[in-house]
Amino acid sequence: MASKAATPSSPSFILTSGASGRITALFSVQALKSLLMLINAFFLILLAPFRGRRRMVVVAARGSSSSSSGDQKSKDDRLLQETSSGVHRTKLRVPATIVPWKSAGGGGRVTAVVDPEVGGRRAIAIKRVLQDDDTNTVREFSLFVTARSDNLFTQSWTPVSAKIRGLVVLMHGLNEHSGRYNDFAKELNANGFKVYGMDWIGHGGSDGLHGYVHSLDYAVDDLKSFLDKILTENPGFPCFCFGHSTGAAIVLKAMMDPEVEARVSGVVLTSPAVGIQPSHPLVVILAPVLSFLLPTLQLNSANKKGMPVSRDPDALVAKYSDPLVYTGSVRVRTGYEILRTTAYLQQNLKRLRIPFLVLHGAADTVTDPAASQRLHEEASSTDKTIQLLEGFLHDLLLEPEREEIMKDIIDWFNCRV
Repeated sequence: MASKAATPSSPSFILTSGASGRITALFSVQALKSLLMLINAFFLILLAPFRGRRRMVVVAARGSSSSSSGDQKSKDDRLLQETSSGVHRTKLRVPATIVPWKSAGGGGRVTAVVDPEVGGRRAIAIKRVLQDDDTNTVREFSLFVTARSDNLFTQSWTPVSAKIRGLVVLMHGLNEHSGRYNDFAKELNANGFKVYGMDWIGHGGSDGLHGYVHSLDYAVDDLKSFLDKILTENPGFPCFCFGHSTGAAIVLKAMMDPEVEARVSGVVLTSPAVGIQPSHPLVVILAPVLSFLLPTLQLNSANKKGMPVSRDPDALVAKYSDPLVYTGSVRVRTGYEILRTTAYLQQNLKRLRIPFLVLHGAADTVTDPAASQRLHEEASSTDKTIQLLEGFLHDLLLEPEREEIMKDIIDWFNCRV
């Protein structure tokens, strides 16, 4: 694959990294003028310190012995409607760290009591796993219970015939989910890698308001715990991490923990969210205030359609028509967390010692390719490689050349097994 180590100009400030499109003015002039109104709203919030009890419903999924008719999106829409009208019950917590892995072949019933909106998303995620009839891969799912008692949807892909030589843990980008990497996971299976994916909080089939991240440190801690679980289940195998965009930022921060770094053989990062350019210096000052007053607010100034993240129009349609992909405006707290995390990474790049490969499209307008160049230059790793791909956009695994990009990534893994 041709690449060019050129340093592109910094893109305008955005607060998305892999799903909902470009945000051109999260903290716009109009939003700044509304600050006084938000402060007044803060005092109103103080008058109502107790939140109403959230509705809970039972979500159930069964393995299917025959394929159903109709397109996938219609099935997903029906699941959302059925879940929203479910039975209301008190929320129960699973008293263990892991709900056992389930697959289509298990024939069992999976029941969890969840919020209606979360339940709809989780039902779709579960059904997609159960209906995957690929004979070369065993696809399973599990609910991972965090230290905060949140239930995270996780899944795995195990090769049927290829001998397992290593493990790969996938971290998706902002607003998307682990199922978006199904094709990539199966390519890894064909090369002898067992693959795990985790939907981080507020994403895919996991707990939390869709598209809302109260703290990216939650996702970092959850990744560490998930890695510990995977390595305990699979002793003796080399383990790698793959992260896209904000998922790559989560991987980077986790790898700055020496104990985690010592257990991981290397990481691959596509379009990592290492650098975000604020539109105005006041944004850095006001972002913490706005995120505290109205953390889940979606600002109308955000451009929901955004700039293209791929040059493949069919891939874009598939992505943005996926009900598990959050396509709304970025929430204020989520945006602030991205700013906070990228600032931390830029101040600590020298702490990174793990082997890594970073790939970034030089035409990416979502995350900054120049920041990836800086990561490559400042990291203390002795085994580090960067590819800046001329003309490529943000979602490299959705680009027309994705097969070639997958091959480059798998070749990098193969050389380190």
